[in-house]
Amino acid sequence: MLLEVNVSGEPTKFGVAPDQAVETARELTRHFPALRLEGLMTVGPHVQDEQVVRRAFRQLRQLFEAIRQEGIGGPHFRHLSMGMSADFPWAVEEGATLVRIGTAIFGPRPAAPLSTP
Repeated sequence: MLLEVNVSGEPTKFGVAPDQAVETARELTRHFPALRLEGLMTVGPHVQDEQVVRRAFRQLRQLFEAIRQEGIGGPHFRHLSMGMSADFPWAVEEGATLVRIGTAIFGPRPAAPLSTP
């Protein structure tokens, strides 16, 4: 499993706050030993500013390193999932091991149908 961290702070995104990530990882592995914590994930900020996006990815990588240095998750803790079709090159340069590039492969998602009463 990957622990999602909301490094952008955007209310539309999910995940634990960055300042809670290490403790949450620690508690997850302590209280749920059958779960295997394999890394962290985030969805970067929805902006065009490369530096803002990179800063968020860098923050996640720093949290990842802090958790790994504590030995949380053991040898299975090795994945850093960040970056999507629009920003995956920056994510890879910032240390991503997993990226999500669906739109680049399949094209934009079709608009959701309007619901009827």
